[in-house]
Amino acid sequence: MSSTSGDSTVESERETLHAITQETRFTLLQNILGHPQQLPSFKELALVNPSKSESTIYTHLKVLRDHGVVEAVELPEGERRRDFPHTFYGLSDSGRAFLDRHNVLRAEKTFQTIYSRIDKPDELLKYENAPRPE
Repeated sequence: MSSTSGDSTVESERETLHAITQETRFTLLQNILGHPQQLPSFKELALVNPSKSESTIYTHLKVLRDHGVVEAVELPEGERRRDFPHTFYGLSDSGRAFLDRHNVLRAEKTFQTIYSRIDKPDELLKYENAPRPE
């Protein structure tokens, strides 16, 4: 491997680490890791982050997607139900590997415990129980 290639790999890793440690993005990652299926819908992310606007959540999800940490997963058309989400957000394989490499996944059980203790209004429970992609 040339030093230029190694330098760009280190820089890419540093940029991704910087991206995930921004407060709102790290909170979204905690929400994803804590979610029972680790695949929340946008609506669920908005409901568990009431102090953030939907545009803020969307912008930060886009950054996480652009860095390859998070991916959008679509429910197949034949499985979609009216009034339920069909797009969900989860860690990509490379995102999970990145978080594992940087020891973020060591806190996965803690994130799940925190998420399970959230006071969940009926609307959140409705979306949490929505059909998900396999």
